[in-house]
Amino acid sequence: MIQEFKQFIARGNVIDLAVGIIIGAAFTAIVNSLVEDMINPILGLIIGGIDFTNLYFVMSGNVPDGASLEAARNSGAAIFAYGSFLMAVLNFLIIAWAVFLLVKAVNRVQTAALRKEEVKEEEPAGPSQEELLAQIRDLLAARPGA
Repeated sequence: MIQEFKQFIARGNVIDLAVGIIIGAAFTAIVNSLVEDMINPILGLIIGGIDFTNLYFVMSGNVPDGASLEAARNSGAAIFAYGSFLMAVLNFLIIAWAVFLLVKAVNRVQTAALRKEEVKEEEPAGPSQEELLAQIRDLLAARPGA
């Protein structure tokens, strides 16, 4: 059983998956920071700081007017918190857009790097040193008075 476990762990797929999870966790931190620290403040300025999180209506029970969503939930009333759902959808769309832009930028960089490699491969090797010396010799020999 230990031998089978060693073979399982040593497979390339498992190691690739582990690397992917680790990179994904680091990438999540970058995307979250991008959204929370850069995009959301700009959107807040554009839409006037509107926060849909506290939008709800009471289906049954008593909740004081103007109470926050948390206070409404703590009151024990049955509430329909459509604002939280709207904010979750909005945050998803923002995060998806940010990831799309990041992936697009990475793809652009990779494409540019591949093009440079292709250009290097397609460049003609040119004449060798011996061929150049032979051409110079021939030119010197063909000069008048030589």
